[in-house]
Amino acid sequence: MSDQPEAAAPHTHEKREHWSGQTAFILAAIGSAVGLGNIWRFPGEAYDNGGGAFMIPYVVALLTAGIPILFLENAIGHRFRGSSPLAMRRVHRRAEGVGWFHVAICFVIGLYYTAVIAWALSYFFFSFTLAYKDDPAGFFTGEYLQLGEAGTVSLSFVPHVLIPLAAIWIITIVVLALGLHNGVERLNVIGIPLLVVTFGILVVRALTLPGAADGIDALFTPDFSALTDPNVWIAAYGQIFFSLSLAYGVMLTYASYRRRRSNITSPGLVIAFGNSSFEVLAGIGVFATVGFLAHQQDVPVAELDGLAGPILSFVTFPAVIAQMPGGPLFGALFFGSLVVAGLTSLISVMQTISAALQDKFGLHPRGSAVAVGVVSAVLSVIGFGTTTGLYLLDVVDQWSNQLGIVAGAIAMIAAALWFGGRSRELQRHLSAVSTLKLGTWWLVLVNAVSVLLIYMFATKAVSLARDGYEGYPTSYLAIFGWGTAAFLLAAALVMPWLRWRRDIVHFRPWPTRQQLGLPPGRDDAPVERSTP
Repeated sequence: MSDQPEAAAPHTHEKREHWSGQTAFILAAIGSAVGLGNIWRFPGEAYDNGGGAFMIPYVVALLTAGIPILFLENAIGHRFRGSSPLAMRRVHRRAEGVGWFHVAICFVIGLYYTAVIAWALSYFFFSFTLAYKDDPAGFFTGEYLQLGEAGTVSLSFVPHVLIPLAAIWIITIVVLALGLHNGVERLNVIGIPLLVVTFGILVVRALTLPGAADGIDALFTPDFSALTDPNVWIAAYGQIFFSLSLAYGVMLTYASYRRRRSNITSPGLVIAFGNSSFEVLAGIGVFATVGFLAHQQDVPVAELDGLAGPILSFVTFPAVIAQMPGGPLFGALFFGSLVVAGLTSLISVMQTISAALQDKFGLHPRGSAVAVGVVSAVLSVIGFGTTTGLYLLDVVDQWSNQLGIVAGAIAMIAAALWFGGRSRELQRHLSAVSTLKLGTWWLVLVNAVSVLLIYMFATKAVSLARDGYEGYPTSYLAIFGWGTAAFLLAAALVMPWLRWRRDIVHFRPWPTRQQLGLPPGRDDAPVERSTP
């Protein structure tokens, strides 16, 4: 097999779904980026890494890594018009595996992310009766999840989890089956404004609670000495990277559904700043509420536990809700917001898988939705609907997020810019279709970020291999942690060997007017070229 780029075939324009407009694309992309991590990860990261001072590396990371990588994914998706495997295959014939690596990450994330949404759906209904009010921690781990022994595998299913988990999968399959416009787009057009309004109400209510100011002070009081700690900067880059849904094919796939003459960079800025704005809003709401809990217990905020992750949402917040006036309504709004935020993000990762199967095997959206949804639902129920589901979720999330996504980003940059030699082509494409013209600075930033990503990956891999994770047995981590990494790698190696449905990998991108020797147009946007 030659390493040389494939000979260009006559330009064909295969039928592909499109967003109805720019607003629909922006809402869908924000829906993917704004998820559970915005609500429970950012506040904890900021609080643990310098408080208000954390905003300095956070903004630097947004400008130097988040936005440049977001532009890169959008450029690849729009220029090469395909799902992640197809677009990467068109970037370079040997890069298809990178796309399947992205798809495999989405597959793994979808399995456990659905479980968390199911928990939130259960708690939405629990909030009306405050079923958790007597002992929030005991209710979550005992009565609700019925947790077994850590580091073990159980097939004892939990009905409280099983029923909402099945409901979420049914909703997901239906949305995917309805297609891009009638399913994915409509969900986000309705869900994202609803999420913003609902969470805005929560924040306003939280700010009126006694002790709210103490919580806000705890979050935003700066500790500038933290800025000298390299780990704080790594945490900021990690937060930006993970919260923007970068490097697992989602933004690349969503960009592939944009029409030919579509502004790419300006919507990218809206998506990036919109996501970060929601994170800050979530931080304010969460810590105002935490401040109320500290006030009720007459302790400083620093002495409270469970200020990040699932414990924040399913133990700390229920404890607050049980003590505040109007708790049932506040609880229903909070957990309803979690369901909406989680569902829009879940749909984006599942659409990434569905799009790849449609391109590779010629499946209809309905067939692809059923195939992906049923297989995922069965595995999700077996793995995360049991008494040991929380432990499995913890381990699989650590390896897929902390290692898989970073590796996917490094591979994407290497394939597109280093080995594929597409740097200038992608830069010119973005400038041709966008109001913001990108200079060499964009390529410099992307390549600089790749060095940081390599360092992050190596550091985390060594740490997990040497120290393990959270005290889990070595054998458990080998099977479900490193086994997850092995699955991602296997997908990247095996899937490219399967035959494409038809000869769509031969591709000639839209040429620019300059490439065709035509006078500069109004925006020098790519133009169609007739088949020779």
